[in-house]
Amino acid sequence: MPGLLRGVARTAVVAGTATAVSNRVSRRQAGRWAQQDVAATEQYAPPPAAAPAPPVQGDDMSGKIAQLKELGQLKEQGILTEEEFAAQKSRLLAS
Repeated sequence: MPGLLRGVARTAVVAGTATAVSNRVSRRQAGRWAQQDVAATEQYAPPPAAAPAPPVQGDDMSGKIAQLKELGQLKEQGILTEEEFAAQKSRLLAS
């Protein structure tokens, strides 16, 4: 009987140790994958939004046209969204 009890106890210790090690390895691997995901999203993040167009001095129509063309180019390049473009355009035309 003591031999059987010793064998069961040894099996329980080995199984418990294996479970603990497996859980620790899983947590470490999950942490590494999370770091890789963060690094990948930072690497492929969209560029920051461009600064808004400076206000036009006076009633210079050619300056407004040039700024509207620049805003259009930024929108075509994907730097400005449709909403940002519309907001900047209305602000420029209102000045």
